[in-house]
Amino acid sequence: MSRVGKKPVSLPSGVTAKVEGQTIAIKGGKGELRFEAPHEVSVSFADNQIKIDPRNETKRARAMWGMARARVNNLVVGVTKGFEKKLEINGVGYKAAVSGKNLQLSLGYSHDVTYPIPQGITIATPKPTEITISGVDKHKVGQVAAEIRGFRPPEPYKGKGVKYSDEFIFRKEGKKK
Repeated sequence: MSRVGKKPVSLPSGVTAKVEGQTIAIKGGKGELRFEAPHEVSVSFADNQIKIDPRNETKRARAMWGMARARVNNLVVGVTKGFEKKLEINGVGYKAAVSGKNLQLSLGYSHDVTYPIPQGITIATPKPTEITISGVDKHKVGQVAAEIRGFRPPEPYKGKGVKYSDEFIFRKEGKKK
């Protein structure tokens, strides 16, 4: 029995939902998002709440039940508040800057890394060593943050590289004489 799936998703004021078969469309102040629920669950909308129930008692149906409810909740949070990820850059000469629709990263390579900013995502650089990624789609925000981190992941000896602001880098001891 899914503990996450049991709880219905209630819609705050200013948010509208439309359920057509397995497709759920949520519209709010920050935009509109859609989600196609898996066939193992049934979706119903009543009393300003979206309820998701499994169609049968298989292990996959129970797993999809909790996942579908979490995804619908992320849609509601996305169109009301939005999502944000922060990255930090550590290293001598490492920096980031937004120029037009691209993110320019100097990460110690012989060339600058240019990352085109996807549609629906906002990237800001309050300091040259900080990157803030925000948007309404949680999946897209996380994917963009992971791609930027992937250009130079943090290394365990000096901690140089791009890391999430809340990430802990386990440091290793260097060579001994």
